[in-house]
Amino acid sequence: MSHRLSTMVVLPALALATAVVAQDLAPVALPPPQTDGGKPLMQALRLRASARAFAPDPLPEQKLSNLLWAAWGVNRPQEGRRTAPSARNWQEIDVLVLNATGAYVYDAKAHALKPLASGDLRALAGTQDFVKDAPVNLVYVADTSRMESGTDPQPMAYADAAFIAQNVYLFCASEGLATVVRASVDRPALAKALKLRDSQLIVFAQSVGFPKK
Repeated sequence: MSHRLSTMVVLPALALATAVVAQDLAPVALPPPQTDGGKPLMQALRLRASARAFAPDPLPEQKLSNLLWAAWGVNRPQEGRRTAPSARNWQEIDVLVLNATGAYVYDAKAHALKPLASGDLRALAGTQDFVKDAPVNLVYVADTSRMESGTDPQPMAYADAAFIAQNVYLFCASEGLATVVRASVDRPALAKALKLRDSQLIVFAQSVGFPKK
């Protein structure tokens, strides 16, 4: 699977040079998610919106934990099922977290972050200027090797990633955070920086942070 659906831009050499071996980063064990708070659903839907201006403040670890669980966490441990649906329960979407220190993949079963590459790769997560300012950029990657052979992976991968993105929107609305999802990503450049396999398809990216005042 190639990463053809891209908007090509010229990237600064420094952005690519910052991606070094993942061994420079340690795994991050997230605190248990707090699942008993937040606004009622109808209020969150009323407040749901896209924002493209972010304060530089990093997300507290507990808030990041809650965000990732809301996005794609395990909500039925005995069955291994998630907070968002996936076609045929393939669970083919990986949520990558890009912040100022590096790139990580969210391990939902362990509720932890596993390092992929160190260095600030946020600027590669989108083609707009505001992307690098958001403290967290989520990148939704479909591992098509988990999907049934002979099935066109793109329609279901895009649908499954969209379910996760909507969970993030509702969480952010409930918590007073800013967010926006977008398809405008230079997929070949980001895939190269993250050393993704051919079977891994970058679907969307979504910026998250505190609103800029």
